[in-house]
Amino acid sequence: MRDETFYFEGLKVYQKALEYVDLVYITTKKYPKTEAFSLSDQFRRASISICLNIAEGSGGSKAEFNQFLKIARRSARECIAITEISYRQKFISPEDKQLSRQFCVELSKMLNGLMKSLKIGG
Repeated sequence: MRDETFYFEGLKVYQKALEYVDLVYITTKKYPKTEAFSLSDQFRRASISICLNIAEGSGGSKAEFNQFLKIARRSARECIAITEISYRQKFISPEDKQLSRQFCVELSKMLNGLMKSLKIGG
């Protein structure tokens, strides 16, 4: 049996988003237990949303894919806000904050580039 792959699995932005999910899971394991069903859960869901929207959108038209990429980009922005809140609450270190922000900035740029490549007629 041959291992089938989907288009989105070959996208660099999807691979980067998976790396970010890994980082978020590692980071949120350090959160206090009282945050298990609030901020840490929201952080995980927002990071996962980036991957899921890239995957789901890739199966439709260019216009549909573009809409899903916009949602993925919004989720990256949500992760920026959660990162800042986490830092201010002293759940993460300055280094964790910087690494999370770097991922989000890079993901946003990659998503923007992919959206530009989908534009029809210019």
